Amino acid sequence: MNKGAAIAVAGLLAVGAFVTTSSIYTVSEVEQAIITQFGKPVGEPVTTAGLKFKVPFIQDVNPIDRRVLEWDGNPSDMPTKDKLYISVDLFARWRITDPLQYFLRLHDERSAQSRLDDILGSETRNAVAKHELIEIIRTTKDRVPLRDTLLTEAEREQDIGSLVPIQKGRQLVEEEIFAAAAEKVRVFGIELLDIRFKRINYNASVRPKIYDRMVSERRQIAERFLSEGNGEAARIRGNRVRDLNKIQSEAYRQVEEIRGKADAKATEIYAQAYNQSPGSVAFYEFTRTMQAYKAMISENTTIVLSTDSDLFKFLKGMDPDGAVSRPNDIPAAGSAAIRNR
Repeated sequence: MNKGAAIAVAGLLAVGAFVTTSSIYTVSEVEQAIITQFGKPVGEPVTTAGLKFKVPFIQDVNPIDRRVLEWDGNPSDMPTKDKLYISVDLFARWRITDPLQYFLRLHDERSAQSRLDDILGSETRNAVAKHELIEIIRTTKDRVPLRDTLLTEAEREQDIGSLVPIQKGRQLVEEEIFAAAAEKVRVFGIELLDIRFKRINYNASVRPKIYDRMVSERRQIAERFLSEGNGEAARIRGNRVRDLNKIQSEAYRQVEEIRGKADAKATEIYAQAYNQSPGSVAFYEFTRTMQAYKAMISENTTIVLSTDSDLFKFLKGMDPDGAVSRPNDIPAAGSAAIRNR
């Protein structure tokens, strides 16, 4: 074989290898493919993995991911039903179920992410605008806060620490967004798998006002507790004073009863001692009168008595020397005692 024939054979082999290489392609397990001819899809989408063939030079392979893909939207400010502006950060999971429809309408993943931004953002805004903030924040409508168990019965009656009642909750709001968005993205050959709120926060412009209002509410609650505490302290102090007065009055009553019984007993003893004879009665009368004189009369004392007064009858018998005449009914021993005094 001459040199020219060898070159021709080598050229034919090279061309054959190039044509064979251009007509063979592979599809991996995580991909599916659309074959286009002059930019238009031809045939059915290739959904099985393996070695495939196509027309060389005029047909192109467009791989499409078949895995679960992520959509992570940017935080967006939107108003709630109760006119509070919040920043909502959302994420979703999706996959391509109809590669031909997906290729015709979106062509690539970049366009799909842009369209998801529009659809999910719009549906999220609509759902948030239809519900109050508490509906979006709370997860379930039947949740009971743990701090309720620490409240007294009176505080429970005042609804302190109780949660605001809701109708749906965050989970049902997410389901509303998912149902509305899934219908709209299905026409693009996309299946929406899941959607969740990643973060919900107040708008930066109103956040200081919200915090100030929260502080004000907590201060009101603190003032109410302080007022109730002061009232309870005043009640306790009042009860203490009342109980102290009651104890003192009871003690005074008992003292007076004991004193009265003692006086009665002493009187009974005196009566038994001095009521044995008329002379002892007269002597007792005399001694008690002398004690009364001692208590009543002091230096420079002036007493005006009638002549028939019981106190004056012993003064009538007193002589200038200080001796007192003994009444007829007082025994001699008693008269001697009077003179000694």
